[in-house]
Amino acid sequence: MLNVGKIEEGFVLDHIEAGKSLSLYHHLQLDKLDCPVAIIKNARSNKKGKKDILKVECDINALNLDVLAFIDHNITVNVIKDGEIVDKRELTLPREIRNIIKCKNPRCITSIEQGLPHIFVLSDEKKEIYRCKYCEEKCSKRL
Repeated sequence: MLNVGKIEEGFVLDHIEAGKSLSLYHHLQLDKLDCPVAIIKNARSNKKGKKDILKVECDINALNLDVLAFIDHNITVNVIKDGEIVDKRELTLPREIRNIIKCKNPRCITSIEQGLPHIFVLSDEKKEIYRCKYCEEKCSKRL
């Protein structure tokens, strides 16, 4: 059995859909942080059968929770201090996301004006639908 030690200060992202941890690692830009990161793929899970886990030994404020919530708001975020879980953060879909995804509409102003931020607004929370702020193009949420 694989044994990954506990961390003293940082956060653990648990209940990540199996096989999605590397994609999450890149979207959260964890590769740009100068801290230890453990990626555990296909760990056993009683609920899902298999899951991924990310353990990151750095300040929780380095994590963009909006990006994380947009990708999968069912992920559990455990904040670790002195080797113990001190907080569990609930993720909710962000009302607005910036520069996470790009509008696919070729007539959108963001296709012409390269400097504009790509902004999407949550239009239907139940169906998890986001729309471009400029042209209202529907976005598929999956990254």
